[in-house]
Amino acid sequence: MSKAEFIANVAEAGELSNAEAKRVVELVFGEIENGLKRSRKDGRYTIGTLGTFTITQRPARKGRNPRTGEEIKIKASKGLKFRPGAALKSAAGC
Repeated sequence: MSKAEFIANVAEAGELSNAEAKRVVELVFGEIENGLKRSRKDGRYTIGTLGTFTITQRPARKGRNPRTGEEIKIKASKGLKFRPGAALKSAAGC
């Protein structure tokens, strides 16, 4: 689903205009981003029964260039994982 489709669905479900729905969606996404920035100490941001976002650390490692087979160094990086809450899992039939 695209962001535009998501906004349209929110507008329809909430009986809002597309502009109002877009503002609501942007506020929610912005709060998730801000929550992740604030939670850098423990790297977790939980949203009620929706689920938990976790910042993960990936160590540096060696890899291979698929075209040449040459060994390359891959820098350490951060990743983001999402673990759905029980309510979301049951809604999805998991």
